[in-house]
Amino acid sequence: MGITYDGQTKTFHLQSERTSYIIQVYNGYLAHLYWGKKIDSYNHGTKLRFKDRSFSPNPDLTEPLFSLDTMPQEYPAFGNTDFHIPAYQIQLENGTTVTNFQYKSHRIVKGKDELDGLPATYVESDSEAQTLELTLIDEVIDAEIIVSYTVFTTFDVMTRSVRFVNNGSKKLKLLKAASVNVDFRESDFELITLPGAWSRERYMEREKLRSGIQMIESRRGASSHQFNPFLALVRPETTEEFGEVFGFNLVYSGNFQASVEVDQFQYSRVTMGINPFDFSWVLDPGQTFQTPEAVMVYSDQGLGGMSKTFHHLYRDRLCRGKYRNQLRPILINNWEATYFDFNEEKIVDIANASKQLGIELFVLDDGWFGKRNSDKGSLGDWFVDRDKLPNGIEHLANQIVGNDMQFGLWFEPEMISVDSDLYRAHPDWCIHVPDRSRSEGRNQLILDLTRKEVCDEVIKRVSDILASAPISYVKWDMNRHMTEVGSISLPAERQRETAHRYILGVYYVMDQITNAFPDVLFESCSGGGGRFDPGILYYMPQTWTSDNTDAISRLKIQYGTSLIYPISAMGSHVSAVPNHQVNRMTSLDIRGHVAMSGNFGYELDVSTLSEEEKMEIKEQVNWYKGVRPIIQFGDFYRLKSPFVQSHTSWMFVSDDQTEAVLAYFSTLAEANAPFTKVKLRGLDPNNVYKIVELDQEFTGQELMYAGVNIPELHGDFQSIMWTLQAKY
Repeated sequence: MGITYDGQTKTFHLQSERTSYIIQVYNGYLAHLYWGKKIDSYNHGTKLRFKDRSFSPNPDLTEPLFSLDTMPQEYPAFGNTDFHIPAYQIQLENGTTVTNFQYKSHRIVKGKDELDGLPATYVESDSEAQTLELTLIDEVIDAEIIVSYTVFTTFDVMTRSVRFVNNGSKKLKLLKAASVNVDFRESDFELITLPGAWSRERYMEREKLRSGIQMIESRRGASSHQFNPFLALVRPETTEEFGEVFGFNLVYSGNFQASVEVDQFQYSRVTMGINPFDFSWVLDPGQTFQTPEAVMVYSDQGLGGMSKTFHHLYRDRLCRGKYRNQLRPILINNWEATYFDFNEEKIVDIANASKQLGIELFVLDDGWFGKRNSDKGSLGDWFVDRDKLPNGIEHLANQIVGNDMQFGLWFEPEMISVDSDLYRAHPDWCIHVPDRSRSEGRNQLILDLTRKEVCDEVIKRVSDILASAPISYVKWDMNRHMTEVGSISLPAERQRETAHRYILGVYYVMDQITNAFPDVLFESCSGGGGRFDPGILYYMPQTWTSDNTDAISRLKIQYGTSLIYPISAMGSHVSAVPNHQVNRMTSLDIRGHVAMSGNFGYELDVSTLSEEEKMEIKEQVNWYKGVRPIIQFGDFYRLKSPFVQSHTSWMFVSDDQTEAVLAYFSTLAEANAPFTKVKLRGLDPNNVYKIVELDQEFTGQELMYAGVNIPELHGDFQSIMWTLQAKY
């Protein structure tokens, strides 16, 4: 395993535990030969082939059949005989955009370097990975492109990123700088993406590739609710358990673009990176530009195999800090219980009632600062509202912590209200364009985090609050997307750098605060799941999955999210009924079962519930504590999809296969319905498992190959959750 180079054929073979990736330097350009199931030895049985293709020009007159238009490439440009979507584009001072970067050198090193100013996967020892750096040079402009590949041997993953270096004497302007490009010499694939909207995030879509371009992107300044920075190519016959999958995920939280182009010869090109729309970057002499990282996963064991790889990598080599592998507390959040209408007495009442039910963490949501009685003001004024909390945050936190609970707090650090003391003092501190109106979203503007003085003030104000009280959890929200994108701190030629510089500022602020408070569990949020991406997970190990807390809606949301992101990253709460987003009535039972399929919590006023409801919540909390390690850090298996039927099922299995949790959900009841069974996955076929709730024993073989009967569930919105214990 690792990376080898054959100097005779100029071929690089990158190998992980089960995957091979093969590159060849051909006529000075990087050619893509293979990505798929591991090959011990490659002897060029699928070597590059060329013929005279009309209207495919030839860059090398000594080889008239050769054209970049027909060669599968690793990092292609436009304008030098390739007519496809390029991976990069550079504008010279003379206004032209023709470049010709060719192979200069390479190096193979152990381990993996950090990316300057950007989140990325990492290694804990150099033995975990090898990195290949391929340096390309354009001698006319004296610039280099360094294309980096890291192979994680045990995680069966490859990551890619690119660095541009201007060694010349003239300015260059990057117009496009993708992180990854792969040219497949076939197009017999289907495309999987995760589109959505606020409160309807990451709904799974699958469609056949067709000639032309299929594209997902965000132009909103965030990775967005609308599209996740992920796509996968799968074979038409691929299922959860079987078939080939090629997955791509961008470790980035801003504007992105991912596309698949099928050309006239049925080649398919996947390109992913920063969205080139409204983007450029001036590269002065001596400067470099680093692209975000892209994570690439191949699986021949279906979508489930791909997900398992992503989950393990992100859980262990993307998330960081104290809570990376630590059990997450069961929390209660007061938002849907009180919204902005609360005082200290009400908060303490909810916290005390929650403690009696076994809940471990109380989170005070929006409304505790400034004069925040609605969403119309005070963002940026991170000072305690003494009308609501006359004794301050410290006194409130000490009361709750003194009752043997943890205390958490909500912030929205990246935003500013027009009706705020901060805005009145610094009206130029927001993202805006001079002489243009400033559109508001949720009555707020976005702080200009391209400016260090703004970043430092945010860091100071948030840090002062966190240092003032025993706060062990922060919910970090972000509730609007970018309009009138510009920064008065940047010159005219750099205005289109604003959106990317903003994200770099977000990462800087998050890095400073999370490192200063390592004992705080940070959960990210953006109107729920509007910035659920690997970039944020690097700083904050869990994300509020969606503002939609309806159990039935959450089946699709959590199912789609699980395609890439581990269960330990998903916040999931029980809320009141009728549900505040869809007005649906569901039982506390199914609400609990769906929420317990993630990082479990509640978002309602438990102090007003009946004794029967309180007893049921207490039982849910106690049950979840017993299975929490399996759910949060076990292997996750999707058994039935809510996107194709009215039944959903998934399960969690401990690493040693001795314990498991099975969940089954029925949404709409059907008259004279057929009987249902579920085939389990991930168990030891040779062991015997007791299903505790049935008080029955079955072999792993029987449960996985024959399945287990699901009892008849009467009425809409019914569910079961069973625990399995291995006998030996």
